[in-house]
Parts: sequence; structure tokens; C-alpha cells
Amino acid sequence: MSISNTRYHRQIILPEIGTEGQEKLTASKVLVIGAGGLGCPILQYLAAAGVGTIGIIDFDRVETSNLHRQILYGQTAVGEHKAIAAQHRLEDLNPEIHTIAYPEKLSTTNALSYFSEYDIIVDGTDNFSTRYLISDACVIANKPLVYGAIFKFEGQVSVFNYKNGPTYRCLFPDPPRTGSVPSCAEIGVLGVLPGIIGSLQANEVLKIILGIGEILNGKLLVYDSLTTRFSTFSIQRIESEVEKVINLADQFKTMDYDFFCGIKTIKEVTPEDITSTKNSTLIDVRETSEQPRLKHLNAISIPLRVLSKKLTTLDKDKEIVVFCQSGIRSKKAAALLLDNGFTNVAHLKGGALALHNHKPLSKV
Repeated sequence: MSISNTRYHRQIILPEIGTEGQEKLTASKVLVIGAGGLGCPILQYLAAAGVGTIGIIDFDRVETSNLHRQILYGQTAVGEHKAIAAQHRLEDLNPEIHTIAYPEKLSTTNALSYFSEYDIIVDGTDNFSTRYLISDACVIANKPLVYGAIFKFEGQVSVFNYKNGPTYRCLFPDPPRTGSVPSCAEIGVLGVLPGIIGSLQANEVLKIILGIGEILNGKLLVYDSLTTRFSTFSIQRIESEVEKVINLADQFKTMDYDFFCGIKTIKEVTPEDITSTKNSTLIDVRETSEQPRLKHLNAISIPLRVLSKKLTTLDKDKEIVVFCQSGIRSKKAAALLLDNGFTNVAHLKGGALALHNHKPLSKV
């Protein structure tokens, strides 16, 4: 890919960048997740700076209510997929770069595959479940993450998982209580704020690529647009939080981040409910060596580790009740089923041990 000295002249003449720096930008690959309020300025400035390959993930479509802050789009883009509309705009802004649109939702099944193709991941999303998903995927894939968030008149920026620095979970080990943090759609946002925060995120990306300046690694930058005040706070790496993610790497594709963040709840049943139900399909997600087996229940044995491969064998029209030894794995199994189009799903409180100790069953 050739470099246009005319297009990039103003930044090439900076001694800290030069032709060598511009070549680094041209060779870099950046994935931006979310083409909304934060994503729009991030995408525009990365494209204008000459970042060689830019990936855009967003499953949403442009709405009129977006236009007061998502200024990458115009009225003619309303109704289009944001990822595709953004790609078209960036191609016009800078035809010398390569853009890839992914008009789909980021998930545990595609995140690691996509992340492996890029050098830097940028979080321009607006919900906690996706932020935790992105952060965990970056830890597993060993990719730096440029984070941004906005709320009313305040914004945050940081760089996570960079050169053995802290991760998003080091700052926020647990998600906020469900409903405690309203979305921008509920509480509102000053239109210019995502432009400021997104531009700061783009700045961090460029500094990482160019190897210049001080990266917001181990630091959280907070901006208050009403007072025009910037504050910086230190973030410490918490090894136990990082190890937690690494230890669960094999289970990442079956993780349910909506459930983790309290957005999705799973129906819970008791042993009494099972003994009184005739039309439910019971699935034992324990390993076949685990006891007691409870053969009198006529449960189907499908260990959790292979459940995702057996979904086509199950009837989506029937109620499905999953159970494990104590009720922990069954929640993951139920979440997996719900994610794959099963709507009538429950898990057994207390698991097989509760069934075994249930008095009516003990007489069988």
C-alpha cells in the first residue's frame, strides 16, 4: 500500500512521526467495536491518519435519533447497517486504506477469531456485557484494548491489557447492579461528548502504533464536560482477576455475559417441579462418571462440554430442564440453550444432589 505524501504531509513533517511512523500506521490493523457515538470519531480519525486496515463491528442500523452525536452519518444513511454505512463513508474519506465491515453482533463465538486478525482492539460500545466480553477476549487473545465510556456529561478513557498492564476487570471486577446505571437512551447524553472521548481513544491508538508519548496504561482519564476538567486515576493490575479470565479461556465460547451482568435471568425449578412435570425433557449435563446417576428420571446425558454440538438433537418446542451436580453448570447450560433459540428452558436448583435427597424420589 503506497503512502500519499500529500495526504499525510502535516503529520509526516512531525519529527516524532516522519515517513517511518506513517509506514507503521499503514501496516497497522485496528478493530473498532461499535460504530455509534464513540465509534464515529474513532473511525474518522484513524482513517484520516492512514491506519492501513480498519475493521468495523456493529449489528445496529442508523436511526434519526443517532444523528445528533454520530456525525459520521447523514440523513440518507438512516436505515442502513452502521458498519456498512461507516465503511462507505471511510472509503470516501480515505480511499488509500482498507476497511472491513462486520454488520453483526460481537459474540463469544466470533470474538477470538476476529481479534486474531488485528493488532489493537477499540471498545466503542455502550453496555457492560459487551465490555466484559471484549476485555476477556483481549486477555485471551493477548491484544491491547483502548477503552472509552460516556455518561451524561462525563467520559472515561483508558488502555487495558497493554504490556502486562491492568485489564478492565482490574478496574471493575464486578458489573454494576442491574438497572443502577441507565443507558444514554434513558438518561441522555451531550452530543459533543462522545466526539471528545472518541477522539481521545483514537489518539491512544495512534500513540500505541507510533510508539510515542505516554500511553494511558494503568491510568483512567476522566473528563467532565461541564467543568472542562480532566482527572487521572491510577489502576493497579490484579493478578487474580487476570488469572480468572485465563483459567476460563477454554469455556469462553459458552460464557453468557448478559447473564453475568444480570441482564438475562434463567428460570429455576425445584425437585418438586420436576416430579410433577410429565412433558419436560431432562438433560443431565454432568460427566458420565458423576454420581448419583438417577436413572429413574429418564434424563438425557449430555455433558456440558459437548452440549453445543448436540443442540440439533433437542426439540425446541418442548420445555427443557437441565441439571448438574449442584446447580452451577446447569445455569451455563441453560444460558447456552437460550442463546441458541431455545425459549422454554429452566435449570434445577440444587442439582442432582437435591433430586437424590428429595423424599418422594428416595422411595423409588
